[in-house]
Amino acid sequence: MRLTRAFFARSCLEVAPELIGMLLIHELEDGTRLSGRIVEVEAYLGDGSDPASHAHRGPTPRNRAMFGAPGHFYVYRSMGLHRCVNVVCEPAGRAAAVLLRAVEPLEGESRMRALRGGRGGRELANGPGKLAQAFAIELAHDGADALRGRLRIERERGARRRAICAGPRIGITKAADLPYRFFARDSPHVTRAAQNVRARELRREARAGTRRSAPRILRSR
Repeated sequence: MRLTRAFFARSCLEVAPELIGMLLIHELEDGTRLSGRIVEVEAYLGDGSDPASHAHRGPTPRNRAMFGAPGHFYVYRSMGLHRCVNVVCEPAGRAAAVLLRAVEPLEGESRMRALRGGRGGRELANGPGKLAQAFAIELAHDGADALRGRLRIERERGARRRAICAGPRIGITKAADLPYRFFARDSPHVTRAAQNVRARELRREARAGTRRSAPRILRSR
């Protein structure tokens, strides 16, 4: 099911947990269809409160897509090696985005393994660089529409509701304690990190997106 622009035009902290269970789809030019269920994301705010965000110091040629319309991809190269893919949230100019951290492969797994140099299993797409490599996401996708086209995000029909945990983001030094990382509690495909033990399950009202604030948590895993 296709998502709407309005879905992404909301608060980044509302959108991020709701992306858990959505489908990431990439239809390659040779007809191969890659798809997977999103199981882990991180929110990055553009309102000046999040020093870990690429938008914290304002627009640059690199982060230009973050300041654009919601529902578009922001793709960048990390540490000169790995590509990372985000989806822009909130109205244009707010520069908020959600980093896609991990995906549970569903279709095209053999092609994903080839793209990952033969690696498979839980290591196939359990990290932002691995995910981008497995889904053949390139810097050319920066600014691409996430609602339509070969690379897109869709809602899965008949998807079951999953318990979602919130905890600290990974691989950053600034604002590292903010609970802006969200992941499916029961998924073996999420990043295996020390921060997981500090994660807490989201309350249902926090997942409903009633306000823009740090997500309320229920209990330890």
